[in-house]
Amino acid sequence: MGSVRWAFPCGAWRPCRREWLLAAQLVQPEEKERIGQFVFARDAKAALAGRLLMRKLIAEELCIPWNEVHLQRTSKGKPFLANNLLGIHSNYNFNVSHQGDYAVLAAEPERQVGIDIMKTDLPGSSSIPNFFHIMKRQFTETEWDVIKSMSNEWRQLDMFYRHWALKESFLKAIGVGIGFNLQRIEFNVSPLQLEIGKVYKETKMLLDGEKEEEWTFEETRLDDHHHVAVALGKQEGAVQKDSDDILKFLVGLHIILLTEILIILSLR
Repeated sequence: MGSVRWAFPCGAWRPCRREWLLAAQLVQPEEKERIGQFVFARDAKAALAGRLLMRKLIAEELCIPWNEVHLQRTSKGKPFLANNLLGIHSNYNFNVSHQGDYAVLAAEPERQVGIDIMKTDLPGSSSIPNFFHIMKRQFTETEWDVIKSMSNEWRQLDMFYRHWALKESFLKAIGVGIGFNLQRIEFNVSPLQLEIGKVYKETKMLLDGEKEEEWTFEETRLDDHHHVAVALGKQEGAVQKDSDDILKFLVGLHIILLTEILIILSLR
C-alpha cells in the first residue's frame, strides 16, 4: 500500500441515464443529497466523480467492500473513513478536489495529505487587475510580487491560481476551513515555469515567517490550464520515507475511466 495520485477528466464524461443512476446508487444518501444541491450539472458530476474516486481507493487499497465503506466529514468538511481500522491502516489519509475539467485524489499511508486543483480562467465580468485588488488580502506582498512579475496578465492569473492551489492543499491537509488567515502562509514557488506532465517538489512554504521543513509540496500541470498541488506533512510518530520510496506523481496519477470505477464497485 503506497502513495496514490489519480485524476479523472470529468469534463469529458458524458454519462447516460443508466450510468448516472448506477453511480448515484454507489454513494451514501447524505453524499447524494450534497451532490443534488449543486446548481450546475457539471459541478454535480465532478462532485460525484470525487466520491467515486474515494470509494474506489478504499475498496482497492484497504480491501473494504464498497457497500461497507462509511465516509464521514469533520466539522470543517474534510471527508474521512469512519470504518474501524487497525494496525498499518490507522494512519491512512486521503483527499479529493474537483475544479474545471478534472476531479483529483491523493492518498498516503503515513502522512497528512491535501490536494487541490485550480483551472486558470478569466474572473467572470471583472478585469484581472480588479480581481487581484479584491483578492489582495489572500496573499503576502512577496507572493504578489512574484504573481505580478509575470510577463502579461494571463500569466499573472495563471501564477495566481498556482499559489491558490498550494494554499488550499495545505489547508485541506491540516483540515481547517474558512477563517484561516491566508497571509500566515507564504509560498516561494520554484521553478517559475512548470512543464505539463512533470512533477516538481522544489516549492517551499513559510508559516508565520518560519520555513516549514517537514512539509513537502508536489506540483504538476495536467494541461495548459490546470494546476494540481499536493501538500504532504509528517504524521506524528511516523517514519518519513526517503523520496525514492514514494511513488512519483505521474506513476500514481492515472487518467482513469469512470466506467472502470463503476464496474469495480458494482462487482464488490
